[in-house]
Amino acid sequence: MSIAVILPALRAALDTERVRDDSDTLSIYSRDDTPGSCLPALVLFPRSHEEVQAIVHIARRHHLPLIPRGAGSGNVGGAQPVPGSAVISFECMQEVCDYSPADRTITVEAGMITAAINDHVVQDGLFYPPDPGSSPYCRIGGNLAMNAGGPHAVKYGVTRDYVLGLRAVTGCGETLCCGVRTSKGVVGYDLTRLLVGSEGTLALITEVTLRLLPLPMAKATLRAAYANTASACAAVQRVMAQRRTPSALELMDPHALAAVRSMGAATDLPAASQALLMVEVDGESETIPAQLEAVRQALAGDGNLEILEATDAQATAALWAARKSLSPATKAMAPLKINEDVVVPVSRLRDLLEAIEAIAQEQSLHIVSFGHAGNGNLHVNFLVHPENHEEMRHARQGLQKLFQTVLRLGGTLSGEHGIGSTKREFLPLELSPENLSIQRAIKKLFDPDGILNPGKLLPEG
Repeated sequence: MSIAVILPALRAALDTERVRDDSDTLSIYSRDDTPGSCLPALVLFPRSHEEVQAIVHIARRHHLPLIPRGAGSGNVGGAQPVPGSAVISFECMQEVCDYSPADRTITVEAGMITAAINDHVVQDGLFYPPDPGSSPYCRIGGNLAMNAGGPHAVKYGVTRDYVLGLRAVTGCGETLCCGVRTSKGVVGYDLTRLLVGSEGTLALITEVTLRLLPLPMAKATLRAAYANTASACAAVQRVMAQRRTPSALELMDPHALAAVRSMGAATDLPAASQALLMVEVDGESETIPAQLEAVRQALAGDGNLEILEATDAQATAALWAARKSLSPATKAMAPLKINEDVVVPVSRLRDLLEAIEAIAQEQSLHIVSFGHAGNGNLHVNFLVHPENHEEMRHARQGLQKLFQTVLRLGGTLSGEHGIGSTKREFLPLELSPENLSIQRAIKKLFDPDGILNPGKLLPEG
């Protein structure tokens, strides 16, 4: 395949300025937030559904692999190019197509920044609940691709729970409109939920209709310190067993606390603290005191060292400071952070943390764990030096043991980051050959030539 042959058709479909093959642009779009990179052959910037459709028709004729990209904030290689591919960046598609406060829906293009959706609807007392940590800069199309979650998923759910309908282009270049604009609808197979989380391997989503919720009138936060992770995990179970579900429930293990302390955060914690829980409640103002009291009682118990409360914005920000500093803190500790996001039932969270500690000791690895305890969703970070081949071999063995442990505990290999290129080889640990065979058949139906995000999600047959 010669890129020079394809360029005239692409420039006719878009324009010269939005079909880029200069070295600076190719370098920028050669990577996402995953280690490693691969220079694409082209970067394309469509402005409409019709232009995306035209790109797919041209790509199919010339067997050009297409790599859809939002903001490139994913960390499993979901937006990394493959040799000879064209990256389709959706950053020029950020329009609000329709907004109906009365129906509590908004329809936006795939390039819309996630946080901007809330900026658009907040004046009407509404909000879009999914809140990945990258929401100030990630794009809704990437959230759809990976079925993103966030801290508030414990109460409000993940991206898929708020997608009513969407518009997309299949690997055949066909327009697919699926779903509804109503709160109920059960006509035919649910292709909407199939496409959300498919990582751009089945169709390129260009437009989505999202369900909105009334904005909570008030919120408050509790921070609880513990002498050990076992006590913190027991408290998580007590919090999740109470009548009202918290809007966030985050956990930091001893190594996470050490990381943030090294950055000068969490300096006010009791010296003996070895685990930390952050709990947020929200709702009507008059319900907050009762919710706080119930959560406070659940947090108290063996191993609890301290419980602090915040109800105003400044105090809340101070309590969350340690959690917010975790990502830069861990990145500063080693040249490479292998970030996994496994999930187990909440009742098995303690077992998982004990297994992670055992893996760290057996393999002589530095592992930092934190995450969304209310969902049993932990971000397990292997901090390694890629030039140390022995350490990398131990890390690979540790990953295999981690995944086997998660599945033994009744869990799953990914809660919100997706599979991408970095985890697809592990899918047969969780999915049966029959399951994978059906998924490959679905891929073939939507994308018969295999041009949509090749090398992602499904392992080789």
